[in-house]
Amino acid sequence: MNDELMAVEASRRLTNDTVCFVGIGLPSTAANLARRTHAPDCVLVYESGTIGAKPSELPLSIGDGELAETADAVVPVPEMFAYWLQGERIDVGFLGAAQIDRHGNLNSTVIGPYDAPKVRLPGGGGAPEIATSCKNVFVMLKQSPRTFVERLDFRTSVGDRVRVVVTDHGILEPRDGELTLTHVHPGVTVDDARAATGWDLKVAADIRETAAASDDELRALRSLRTKGDAA
Repeated sequence: MNDELMAVEASRRLTNDTVCFVGIGLPSTAANLARRTHAPDCVLVYESGTIGAKPSELPLSIGDGELAETADAVVPVPEMFAYWLQGERIDVGFLGAAQIDRHGNLNSTVIGPYDAPKVRLPGGGGAPEIATSCKNVFVMLKQSPRTFVERLDFRTSVGDRVRVVVTDHGILEPRDGELTLTHVHPGVTVDDARAATGWDLKVAADIRETAAASDDELRALRSLRTKGDAA
């Protein structure tokens, strides 16, 4: 249920006027949910170069053929980054990571020392460009002390444009340069969120409970199928 609420809460932050750089997984679910509910004109952009994609099912990868078939335009990847992304034509970019710190900086490169890591991760890919060039960055990440850390093992992407972090515990938003807990999900306490954070988590004085997903939101969300799922 927390995955569902994460997708619903992220989708609520997209509007008809949003041009959104989408990743696979929960970001794609959230963006396509917004398109099927309150923001049908939201423009979905995938890293493969598809602009205005309208998939009938959630894609398995950014190379899914339906993204190109349903897009308003398909551009080369270098053009996507040099003209569309770095030209600040993207309103919202979604990111995930292996680690995040209190300032919204992200690590998707290594766990442990860079020269002798315990785990070598997939790397930054387009994340550094998304972090610096999208007008707003939304992070979707499961919350735990291993992920929400006092100090990153490596800084892959800067957190200057992170506007919200949607977790399975609640919502964090930057206040005075530091991520602050502004909402907790139903059934989650502030103490739960603090225990799942590797730093002394700031809590907003006006903290609220996230609105539960409506029947319409859940119906639309559960109607989304990923390619390969059983009918």
